[in-house]
Amino acid sequence: MKTPSQSKKDHSKRLSPEQRAQLLAALELRFEKHKNRHPGLAWKTVLARLETSEAKLWSLQAMEDSGGEPDVIGLDASTGEILFCDCSAESPSGRRSLCYDRVALDGRKQNKPADCALDVAAAIGIEILTEEQYRELQRLGEFDRKTSSWIRTPAPIRKLGGALFCDRRYDTVFVYHNGADSYYASRAFRGLLKV
Repeated sequence: MKTPSQSKKDHSKRLSPEQRAQLLAALELRFEKHKNRHPGLAWKTVLARLETSEAKLWSLQAMEDSGGEPDVIGLDASTGEILFCDCSAESPSGRRSLCYDRVALDGRKQNKPADCALDVAAAIGIEILTEEQYRELQRLGEFDRKTSSWIRTPAPIRKLGGALFCDRRYDTVFVYHNGADSYYASRAFRGLLKV
């Protein structure tokens, strides 16, 4: 199975008219089903922003294809950009078994995973959530009750070889650490896209 970063080389960042229509229909359906995630926002406002950026639509399709179930979670008050985030109940299934970054991947001597979270995020055109963003997402629902998600790791921790991840257990959001070169079948990452 190709990872999103490998697939990037195979496709231009444009969707066919059919893909575009299917994606917009799926996004609208999810948007209407989960209004609590974006109170006060209308779909026509979101659609107007989406229609101006083919590259952002391509990124949303990549999020969708990798199991992220992207949805609107708010508005950036300073820029007016609409915020999309992976809202799948569990960490996106198509982005699991990834170590944290390229340095960690290159440093593994054996049993290397197919890719790393930061490279896959960059290939998709999204940002890995920070701890604060992850906690904000958890206020909108219950996510990662059986899985976990890498989060953006502060440089001092990463410099010492570690990386951070989060999950939700016992109705509480926990932050943990692992070696950045570790990877698990139940851990992926959640991304944020500004449109």
